[in-house]
Amino acid sequence: MNRTEYPRPQMVRDKWTNLNGEWQFAFDDENKGLSEEWFKLDQIADQTIQVPFVYQSELSGINNQDNHEIVWYQKKVTIPEEYKNKELILHFGAVDYVSTVFVNGHKVGEHKGGHTSFSFNITPFLTEESATIALRVFDPRKEESIPRGKQTWEDEPNSIWYTNSTGIWQTVWIEAVSSQHIQSLRFTSDIDKGQINCKTIFNQYLSDVELEYMISYKGEQVLKSRFEVSSSSHNVTFDLHQGSIFRTSHHDNGWHWTPEDPNLFDIEIKLIHGGNIIDKVLSYFGMRKVHTENGQIYLNNKPYYQKLVLDQGYWPKSLMTAPSDEALKRDIAVAKEMGFNGCRKHQKVEDPRFLYWADQIGYLVWGESASAHYFDETAVPLITNEWLEVMERDYNHPSIVAWVPFNESWGINDIGRDRQQQHYTQALYHLIHSIDTTRPVISNDGWEMTESDIGAIHHYGHGEMNDTDKYARFKQDLKTKDAILQSKPADRAIYADGFEHQGEPILLTEFGGIGYKKDDQDGWGYSSVDNDDAFISEYKRVLEAVYESEALAGFCYTQLYDVEQEINGLLTYHREPKVETSIIKAINDNDSM
Repeated sequence: MNRTEYPRPQMVRDKWTNLNGEWQFAFDDENKGLSEEWFKLDQIADQTIQVPFVYQSELSGINNQDNHEIVWYQKKVTIPEEYKNKELILHFGAVDYVSTVFVNGHKVGEHKGGHTSFSFNITPFLTEESATIALRVFDPRKEESIPRGKQTWEDEPNSIWYTNSTGIWQTVWIEAVSSQHIQSLRFTSDIDKGQINCKTIFNQYLSDVELEYMISYKGEQVLKSRFEVSSSSHNVTFDLHQGSIFRTSHHDNGWHWTPEDPNLFDIEIKLIHGGNIIDKVLSYFGMRKVHTENGQIYLNNKPYYQKLVLDQGYWPKSLMTAPSDEALKRDIAVAKEMGFNGCRKHQKVEDPRFLYWADQIGYLVWGESASAHYFDETAVPLITNEWLEVMERDYNHPSIVAWVPFNESWGINDIGRDRQQQHYTQALYHLIHSIDTTRPVISNDGWEMTESDIGAIHHYGHGEMNDTDKYARFKQDLKTKDAILQSKPADRAIYADGFEHQGEPILLTEFGGIGYKKDDQDGWGYSSVDNDDAFISEYKRVLEAVYESEALAGFCYTQLYDVEQEINGLLTYHREPKVETSIIKAINDNDSM
């Protein structure tokens, strides 16, 4: 199985080569690859791997879960004739954790961070019609200060920790560009004014060139403008009200992006020199606004009740890498079938293809990064740098409606009272807002929050079906704002010492987790049932407590599907619904309460 779809749907060019598929692969347990200069060898090993699947996964062709902290990849690539006189950019979707890249025996660069994309211009290292790419990856399993998310640091997965991933786990590809080209795009919508701000950043300072924008909506051209450029970037705001969209659909806001109507604008951007097109990229954007007010979350200036589901982004044969593009699309489709309007991507920065389908289909996404599991000063720049790369890559996706930098005090275990750790969450909260003013930020999803735009609370205290006392306390805890704020799920205060609720919306962002063994997978849940009727009754019982709350502005149910030793999903790990999706939808729609 191969991943052949275009890997960066927010910025599409026509000259690119997918490098997924078979690569040479070697374990380097003795750490001798650098000293022996494996990056200069024609062949590093007899073993091969199927990229972009990690060696721990079945689809990699290796399926070895032993701990190998240093691995090497190598692939010889033929350069297409049409790429001559172009610059070649080598892209990696994501590699866990420290990557050192070599081309034709020369070190090209290094990247640290397991969840974000990176690239290098390899043109200076090309000497012939082919390129030998070598990659050394260092992934220290037991280092707890690096952001690893749900990956275990132990020898075996256990509890809520899953099989770890080492190496390439998203698409690798080469792109051919002009020596002067567009490096990145940034779109910021303003629905109140009907405007879109477009910032185009170039790879170098440009002069004597023109930049042309063409925006269309459902195949109809809205506007076309050309500008002279003499700078390293270009910033322009377009008034969409002056285009045909204003005349045809502005009055009913039919061109806004929502989960119900995921309207998108297409944009084509050309860089022109001497009358010739030297670069062209295709992209898209959505006109949507997210803000909080009066204890509610607003989408496009209307209160919007968020019905989210926790999505951990794991698959049984491929771990953190989706087995196919269709698998990403299908997860969204089945969640919507069950009446959810979005997900919280948990402890993982997801593949851009997932965000593309969320944009296209209409699906809210809370973007979350992987946490470390231990706090010290070395963890701060590791997570901070990864967040900067997350926002750089994913800012343009209209589906992303919140950022979640921390979860349940992971990696900040003493935040309840430790002022240093509190400063850390406040600093990252403000850093994110300094770059992105369009989305709310949750300081510490679960409890012990500091400054936060949403009060995001986890509560699994509903108990078993026959535990009426525990369920009554669960309902009481959720009933009013005061009750929620005074509760202590997991014996943790809702806000850290010195902080308190400031009127922000309150959402129940983890709850449920009903355990139901539906196939041959063993595991656990936060409560347990053994038949379909009991599962439906238990799900309905838990949702009743949520809908009876006078204070909640939305929820996120745990979870969409089973994962490894957890059997608390609405679907099995193989994505089979445990009960009819229409039944879950009726409960989520509050039709049967």
